[in-house]
Parts: sequence; C-alpha cells; structure tokens
Amino acid sequence: MRYGLLKVGFAAVLGAAVGIAFAPGILTGAPSSSSDTFRALKLFGDVFERVRSEYVEEVSDQVLIESAINGMLAALDPHSGYLDANRYRDMQVQTRGEFGGLGIEVTMENGLVKVVSPIDDTPAHRAGIQAGDLITHIDGEPVAGLTLSEAVERMRGPVDTKIQLRILRRGREEPIEVTLTRAIIKISPVRARLEGDIAYIRLTTFNEQTASTMREKFDELKRQAGGKIRGVVLDLRNNPGGLLDQAVAVADAFLDRGEIVSTRGRRPDSIQRYNARPGDIADGLPMVVLINGGSASASEIVAGALQDHRRAIVMGTQSFGKGSVQTIMPIAGHGAVRLTTARYYTPSGTSIQAKGIVPDIEVHEANVELVDDTPSRREADLRGRLRNEGETGKSPSAERGKPNTLDAKDYQLARAIDLLRGIALYEGRNTAQR
Repeated sequence: MRYGLLKVGFAAVLGAAVGIAFAPGILTGAPSSSSDTFRALKLFGDVFERVRSEYVEEVSDQVLIESAINGMLAALDPHSGYLDANRYRDMQVQTRGEFGGLGIEVTMENGLVKVVSPIDDTPAHRAGIQAGDLITHIDGEPVAGLTLSEAVERMRGPVDTKIQLRILRRGREEPIEVTLTRAIIKISPVRARLEGDIAYIRLTTFNEQTASTMREKFDELKRQAGGKIRGVVLDLRNNPGGLLDQAVAVADAFLDRGEIVSTRGRRPDSIQRYNARPGDIADGLPMVVLINGGSASASEIVAGALQDHRRAIVMGTQSFGKGSVQTIMPIAGHGAVRLTTARYYTPSGTSIQAKGIVPDIEVHEANVELVDDTPSRREADLRGRLRNEGETGKSPSAERGKPNTLDAKDYQLARAIDLLRGIALYEGRNTAQR
C-alpha cells in the first residue's frame, strides 16, 4: 500500500511511499542468547517501571508501550512506524481513493514537517500550499520536538473544522500563515485530455484504480482524436506515489518487454523483479514524462523504468528521491507495524534513494509573459501586392497565428508538447524522404 510518507487526515491516513507487501503477522522467533540483549531489555523494564511509578501524572501501560514501539521504529528511518488499530483501518480505506483530511503528503526534515506535494483539488491545493513547504506550527503550537505521527495526529480533526498552519517557503523570508478547512478528500487518480494532437495524461496518485482508469482514459482520447495522436505526455508532477503494483502496471502499459523495477532487501534471497508483458497501449508513439520535486516513490518507479528503457524522455526537475519499500505487518488484535524492508532499483540497477530521478531535459517552472510579436504590416498587407496562387480570400490578419497561451499557464507542459510535435514532424519528414 502507500506507506512511508504520511497523508494528513482526520483519521490516521498514510501516503506516498511504495511498499506494498502485507505480511501475515509478526512471527516470534527464538530469543537471542546475547547477554547484551538481555541487559538492554532489563534496562527497558527498569525505565518502564520507573516511569509508571514516578512520572508526575499517571500514564497507562498501553500508552507507554506504544510510545516505546513508536520511538524504536521512528529511530530507524522516517518511514517506519507503528499503526494502532484505528490508523491501520484508515490506511486501508485511503488506498481505495477516499479519505478525510487536508490533502497533503508529508515527511519529516530537520525536525519540521515537509510537504512532499499537495493533492489536486483539495483544501491544501486550493490554499496554495506547495511541494517543499516546511510546516513549523500547527494551530500556533510548534512542530519541533514532535514525531511525524504526532504532527499528523495534530493535523487531524472532524470534517469542516479549521486548522491554521505556519509555513516556511524557500525564497521568502517571512513565514506564511494558512488557514484550511478539513474535508473529505476524494482522489481522482487520472485526468486526461487532448492538447491538439497530443494525449495528455495526469496521474495524481497510485491507488487501486490508477492503472485501469488510465487505460480507459487513453482509449477514450484515441477515439476522440480518431486515432490521430502524435505523442503522449504522462504528467507525474507532484504525484507522491502509492501502490507498488499500480506503478508496475502503469509502466507495463507503455513497455513491451524488460524489467520495470527490482526490490532488494537485507537477505540475498529477498530480491524481487517485476517485468513488463507484451503490449504498448501507445503503440510506440513518442512520450514525455513530466516530473518535479513532488514526484516520489511510485512516480519515480514509472519515470525510471520508462527512462532506462528509452521509451520516454523525462522532462522537468529532479524528483523527490524516495527509494525504499515499506512492508505492512499486521499484529493480531492490535494494529500493524510499517517497516522499511527493501530498496528499489530502476532497470539499470540504479538506486534513487535520496537522489531521485534526474530528468533528461531539465525544465523549471516559469512565469512567462506572452508577447504578440506579429508585425503590424506584412507583404500581404501592402496595396497592389502580387497575389499568391493558393491564396484564400480571407483577410491576412485573420490568418495570423495567436500566441500559445499554454506557455503562460504551464510552461513545462508547453515545452513537452513542443518537443513531441517536433519529434513527430522530424519523423514525418524522414518517412516522406525515403
């Protein structure tokens, strides 16, 4: 499921890391005979008893034990942790595509909550929260000193209640105060449209419906275009990831053969490989994959597979770098342990952990001011000019092109579409010359 980066919700909800293995339960093996281990366990027992009897306020044994488990797991890496029964149930609900919360994927960085990405059409997205924002205060209380789970817990609450976040943003000296209203988050994992003769497909997350919905949407675009599509843009920007099997299925949709991803754990026999099956839904059309710093985990698996197989040109900015696998291990009668158990590798054998996918063509987001540089007078406007043999009777001004407004709305997407049309034009001319 989606485990590693926590997704904020009014119930415990998880987000965007890949690692979709469910273990049947935690098995009890033979205890270690190491005297060091027994001394350490005795130390734990001594501290536990001291806290029970001496702490200024009475604390239940369950709270102390769960806190100890959380501390042990949180000390390993930012993506391991303990899920109590409620949070475990919420996680299972969330992977089906609907949950309550703010609509942000978060992780921890230097003691602060870092936004991996906002989810489209959610309170966080509408409030202008951006990937890379650091949350320093929640309802006026500092985040410093909290674990990720504790910070997420404070951001939970009933639907339609308000929450105030203080945010630090790169490039701004003053903090930003944002007030959001919690809501039910319904994730539509796929959006698709035609940009002229280019199929544009945006994946916002990798939940249980992503791969099948993507195929349906692409078939619909082909029908709309009458089969005359010249290229495909797969937009994974600000997609924080999700289910591993869905990442594999999405990459498989555009690959005919070869490895998609492999995972390697602690033991030599733990290597798993996921391979593509024959069949490319785009029939080899040129592709561009768009990524940015909010593209994490499952998004990086897809981008890395298509890049390594040279099936697509990856464009944008360097991705998040979430290259580990979390396994969910249910505990009978309780919740579950989310434990980092493996790293994943792209087909070329590259681990992107803490590195990310480096785009083939780096294109940063930009605000473009459109300038209509069409000359006020051209040959066609001159009195007494010679007429062109193929001239239509339309006025010359009516035939002049207009500036591409997509440049201003989404500069990265405009560059991707330009590249695909250039490839199609080049290939078309080469074909004509043969």
